[in-house]
Amino acid sequence: MEGGPEVASKQEFMEFWKRATSSPYIMRLALSAGIGGLLFGYDTGVISGALLYIREDFVEVDKKLWLQEVIVSMAVAGAIIGAALGGWMNDTLGRKTSILGADIVFFLGAIVMAIAPAPWVLVIGRILVGFGVGIASMTSPLYISEASPAAIRGALVCINGLLITFGQFLSYLINLAFTKTPGTWRWMLGVAGLPAVVQFVLMLTLPESPRWLYNQGKENESRKILEKIYKADEVEGEIKAMREAVEQEKQEEGLIGQTLGEKMKAAFSNVAVRRGLYAGVTAQVAQQFVGINTVMYYSPTIVQFAGIASKSTALALSLVTSGLNAVGSILSMLCIDKYGRRKLMLISLVAIIICLLTLTGVFYQAATTAPPIDNVDTLSFGANATCQAYLNAPNVSSWNCMKCLKAECAFCASTGGNHLPGACLAETKEVRAVCGEQKRVWFSDGCPSKIGVLAVIVLGLYILAYSPGMGSVPWVLNSEIYPLRFRGIGGGIAAVSNWCANLIVSLTFLSLIHALGAAGTFLLFAGFSTIGLVVIYLLVPEIKGLQFEEVEKLLQKGFNPCDCTNPKIDEEKASTSN
Repeated sequence: MEGGPEVASKQEFMEFWKRATSSPYIMRLALSAGIGGLLFGYDTGVISGALLYIREDFVEVDKKLWLQEVIVSMAVAGAIIGAALGGWMNDTLGRKTSILGADIVFFLGAIVMAIAPAPWVLVIGRILVGFGVGIASMTSPLYISEASPAAIRGALVCINGLLITFGQFLSYLINLAFTKTPGTWRWMLGVAGLPAVVQFVLMLTLPESPRWLYNQGKENESRKILEKIYKADEVEGEIKAMREAVEQEKQEEGLIGQTLGEKMKAAFSNVAVRRGLYAGVTAQVAQQFVGINTVMYYSPTIVQFAGIASKSTALALSLVTSGLNAVGSILSMLCIDKYGRRKLMLISLVAIIICLLTLTGVFYQAATTAPPIDNVDTLSFGANATCQAYLNAPNVSSWNCMKCLKAECAFCASTGGNHLPGACLAETKEVRAVCGEQKRVWFSDGCPSKIGVLAVIVLGLYILAYSPGMGSVPWVLNSEIYPLRFRGIGGGIAAVSNWCANLIVSLTFLSLIHALGAAGTFLLFAGFSTIGLVVIYLLVPEIKGLQFEEVEKLLQKGFNPCDCTNPKIDEEKASTSN
């Protein structure tokens, strides 16, 4: 889909319920294709928990932050390639064939990850899975949109968005279920292939998109499918609408060209499209630079940074954040048409900044109040088990848990309690086992903290601040702000900008944590969010309730951020007063 999921109105949901109950075929079609959204969400969430156990199996992954970042972010790199090729596949092979192809690639990627004997094989699996996700992320909603009755199209497309958040939630449940199972992360990543198999089988029983078939000159096949989807008195009207749309597309190809270069040149020479891109790309890049995907990709790791050492506890708490993301998606559907796109993004960003600044304070406090190192206790483990940086330090009395972790060592908490002085030891499996034999807790990512739970609570509030506004609105904005003839190229540029920003953030997060600390990293994201707030205020107009033609006129005229009026709203007020 060009630009992301649509958001349905209240009327669409009422009509949706009526149609869905009277025609289960429509729901089967939407849910089957929507599994692509579930795959997207599952892959986003599953790696966050699996990474904790991958580090245990591969020493080089545990020791090299850049390798952890590569394993996480290569799926994003694959998705960029998949999304780029997905447009060609959709036009050439069809929507259904593209979804089937995405399922095959995703399944192969899941198998490769599950049996990976070395990190580099795991990276290949991540790229394959990402490639499948990239194709599915744009094809599934497009297929649903083109094979849905116009009256409930928005509501049906929302199923794809809901399944993305459900996939994330499901991934945390699966992660939690396999924490005590031999092979842990292999099961977590391998299970991802099952939904792909289910979708593949279901899609074999479903037809091709009627819009694509009509575009290929197969009007009779298209009509037969429409007769299953639409009421009898609506079929001819939809055929007529498709005929007019195809003719319009041919006319537009003559105006703006057929090659990518010609379309790009025509887009950037149009003032309305340029201003639309300023707004659309800004919103998409800001969406990633508030740091959301660091939370989705590294959520359990962040919880451990807050001083919660247990992997299963970290995964359980991460499950809460994923659930809140789903709640936020529902809130977005309820609020976006009531409060508008611009206002929802600005309110969301203000709340995000407050949460990030609070997280900065919480992590800073946790770092400064970290338990000190007990020299006698540390040396009792022997010179070979003691952190070498600690042994060579001139002033060990100033060392605490945080300084120990920054030296790439680990903290073995006291038997009397996690917040008492403990030992600074070498971070190896053997030493960790010795620490565990003494019934002591091992901390290698974050230090024991009495306010760790507060960090998790604020993390949840951050998700609630993000999801209804910056989570959904940038996609909706990009589906509305470009003139019809440039919607494909405009939405494509914005989507690639989003994926690239996602790649940058996910590829650098752990390195930033290592260089700046958790507090400094969240402060940096707060700074990015502030810049995003200012730029969105200056560049993004309110287009709530406007027709596409009215949006184009607004962009041609130019947007004044000090003039917060909406032409559509003003017109409605004027007609009411008259």
